[in-house]
Amino acid sequence: MKLQSIDRVEEISPEDFKKNYYQPMKPLIITGLAKHWPAYDKWNWDYFKSIVGNVRVGLYNNIKSDAYTPINTADDYKTFGEYIDMIKRGPAGWRIFLFNIFEHAPQLIKDFTWPENLMKGFVKRYPMLFVGGATSITHMHFDIDMSHILHTQFVGRKRVLLFPHDEQYKLYRKPFEVLSLADFSNYNENIGNPDYNSFPALKLAKGYEVILDHGDTLFMPAGYWHHMEYLDSGFALSLRALQSSLGGKVKGVWNLFGMRTIDTIMKKTTPKIWYKYKKRQISKSANAELERIRIKN
Repeated sequence: MKLQSIDRVEEISPEDFKKNYYQPMKPLIITGLAKHWPAYDKWNWDYFKSIVGNVRVGLYNNIKSDAYTPINTADDYKTFGEYIDMIKRGPAGWRIFLFNIFEHAPQLIKDFTWPENLMKGFVKRYPMLFVGGATSITHMHFDIDMSHILHTQFVGRKRVLLFPHDEQYKLYRKPFEVLSLADFSNYNENIGNPDYNSFPALKLAKGYEVILDHGDTLFMPAGYWHHMEYLDSGFALSLRALQSSLGGKVKGVWNLFGMRTIDTIMKKTTPKIWYKYKKRQISKSANAELERIRIKN
């Protein structure tokens, strides 16, 4: 993989943001965006436990999905308070996916502001909290609705890999899914992931790497692939905004209601045949990408 750092600024004008990052679809770290939010100092484990500690939440482990693994189906359940106690005791590879804490504690909405000076189209019904224990992993994927994301890290540090959407064939995207077949777990520790022998096109994938700390806001353009590893137990707030173009919106709708429906039906009816078909198509697309690059060079 060919990785570079992400531009980092304290503040940025709407004009510079639009010209240099939003329009060219380039990621950015804004370190000062959240510093004026009440949430910046107010949100912590004890505060959340006091207001939503009794809410039952689904937990997800680090196992990558395969032909038989249901997508977005929880692996265990606990109350939020029990979960917080567990991850505070030490490394725990469990995370909470798309937790709409604001449904249970709507007063939290007052603790941050929507940065509409930077972009429009925020989906205000769905601000989401992403929570994970140290060592938990969010495997390589892109968001199915193709929205732009402002992802603000609060407690804890998180290592993030990012790739533009058009790197999908080098990343071995599964057809009719938003997931990569390759495993990037602990990719920086030289333990065989990613497996370049099985996935040679990964060597040519061009992307970004960053460690997010308290208060860092990552602008993740629509369709960007991302892989996240929790270095510490922590949580982040994601604010999503629909693309301004009609084409971008149509892609999101197709992914949600067309692509996902087809994949769900095939996984339920002929999972083995469907998985074998996908692996053939993945290999075919990756080899075609390697050949294209070889000819170009």
